[in-house]
Amino acid sequence: MIESGSHTPGIAAADFGLPAGTALRYERPDPALEALFPSYAVLDSDLALLAPDRPVEWMLPGWAQIWIVLTAGPIRVRIGNRSYDPLKSAILYGVTSRAMPTMASGGTTVVIDVSPLGWARLFGADAEALRDRITPLGEVLPTEWVTELVDTLQASDHALEVKDRLDAFLLRHLAPPNRDEPLIARIMTLIADDRTDDLPVAAKAMGITVRTLRRLSKRYFGFPPKILLMRSRIIRAIVPMLLDGQDTPAPPPYHDASHFNRDGRRFLGTTPRRFRALAVPYLRAALRARRQVIGSAMPALDRAGDMPPGTAPPTEQASIARQLDRDAQP
Repeated sequence: MIESGSHTPGIAAADFGLPAGTALRYERPDPALEALFPSYAVLDSDLALLAPDRPVEWMLPGWAQIWIVLTAGPIRVRIGNRSYDPLKSAILYGVTSRAMPTMASGGTTVVIDVSPLGWARLFGADAEALRDRITPLGEVLPTEWVTELVDTLQASDHALEVKDRLDAFLLRHLAPPNRDEPLIARIMTLIADDRTDDLPVAAKAMGITVRTLRRLSKRYFGFPPKILLMRSRIIRAIVPMLLDGQDTPAPPPYHDASHFNRDGRRFLGTTPRRFRALAVPYLRAALRARRQVIGSAMPALDRAGDMPPGTAPPTEQASIARQLDRDAQP
């Protein structure tokens, strides 16, 4: 298996709490890429060392991800009623709104987290069209790019060399910043802020009209504003339950247990308490590792900040929003 850990100083792989027969690396991208691709991960397991009765693992819903599977062992995933068995070698997870059961059969997979800012810079497709599904990467990126990415990762050591190879690939192929990015960053920050209880109202107060918010939500975030806020709310509640043992009938901002359970069934497929009781040691280790390396357990909880590199200053954002609204007029 690969060497677990991170290039980030002060990180000890032993603190990840990985189950037997598994390995994991989390890396920070180049600073010019962090707002777009907030983290890289390398997942690994040795089928001979895994427990024979190992449970199905789960992934929480979140932003898009690129997966490069560097193993012949099949990986099986289900998203809602769609089953992917096995995964292709290079795929794109669209933005997801539900927890996903997954089963691996050993081997290494490289994961690139893609924020809505990264989606705006790398993909031409609407996020709404690809949400809650897995798409072959060659359908959304040029075939020669996908071949280059797979080849450079296959030729690496699958561990310590992965970060630099991903940085080089993404920096080489990124398009120039587009004018939507300052507003996308503002919306990302609002979604990650636990004080945001009405996204359209909060966005309008920051100079983003409801029309612009809806357009950007469909184009880059995949879902309407209400769904984005509900998903952020349940993720913010379930992560401490998985990692820190917190267990309350209705953690803030939920009004009561029925409200909490309703969101749980919508986004987790079951009540939060039943999801917490699942045997998901690798999910817990991955959340723990990312929190140690990046600062938050999931990309959907990252704060994008007011400005990604190369975008307009905050003083220009209201005028950009007005121009976008004028351009959207029929």
